Amino acid sequence: MGLTTCVLAVDAGNSKTDVAVVAADGSVLATARGGGFRPPTVGVEAATDVVAEAVERVFAAAGVTSVTHVSACLANADFPVEEERLTSALHARAWGATVDVRNDTFAILRAGVTEPRGVAVVCGAGINCVGMRPDGRTARFPAIGRISGDWGGGWGLAHDALYHAARAEDGRGEPTELARTLPAHFGFGSMYALIEALHLERVPLLRRHELTPVLFATAAAGDPVARALVDRQAEEVVSMATVALSRLDLLDEETPVLLGGSVLAARHPQLDDRVRDVLAERAPKAVPRVVTASPVLGAALLGLDRLGAVAAEVRARVRAHFEG
Repeated sequence: MGLTTCVLAVDAGNSKTDVAVVAADGSVLATARGGGFRPPTVGVEAATDVVAEAVERVFAAAGVTSVTHVSACLANADFPVEEERLTSALHARAWGATVDVRNDTFAILRAGVTEPRGVAVVCGAGINCVGMRPDGRTARFPAIGRISGDWGGGWGLAHDALYHAARAEDGRGEPTELARTLPAHFGFGSMYALIEALHLERVPLLRRHELTPVLFATAAAGDPVARALVDRQAEEVVSMATVALSRLDLLDEETPVLLGGSVLAARHPQLDDRVRDVLAERAPKAVPRVVTASPVLGAALLGLDRLGAVAAEVRARVRAHFEG
């Protein structure tokens, strides 16, 4: 049809990509889902090809060939140089006249607030935190693992659970039920058998994430070692949030702190309670809330923010589509 509309919203994570076309009046014309976005593994062009497949389908469904603005919140956009490289890659696809690329954590933050003001901590496979103010100021962390000071997330929790369980079984560490519950999840009778299976890849590496719920179940049953790991995760979540609040001069103002990602969204009672208790001590005016809206909503709202002068009812219509 050759129609030019308003915003192409892209939320591309390691496991999936969600896209949406939003018209100038806030109507969501179409949505689509594609595969994971993993430029460190396959390269920028191949990763962008995955997004392109979803964009082709959403454009066809919406009856458009281009948009005014592309708002892309992408995994692995952790440094300015990566954002610039990814912006160039998306701009070359000619999907829109302008392109903004941000880390995908910003999508979760914007999805959970009525204005671009607040802090979000995402704890899924890894852990990350961002904050923003309406004046454009942001706070963020590199969040690329242990070398950037991160601890926790699903992969980190599973790794440390295995560590403590192995040491408990062979006598180097204190006793913990994890030495029984972790191997039992895969049908093994000992940590030795599980370690061998992991080492020889009889249990695929990607299945290690299954051990995080086992850790939480073991903690809920009262195991001290498992509970200590959960408490440490809560401390890390609050530490990132309070630093971001401080950087943005929001520590003394009532400010939303959004909690997202699979680990936090699961609302494990011990983790959820501990995060709220510690946050209340260190940032009494922070208002914690778990985000359940699709992050592509946040990408769409960021796109509308970028265009400026968008009426409140337009944003409300977009939000109603994804939250309804």
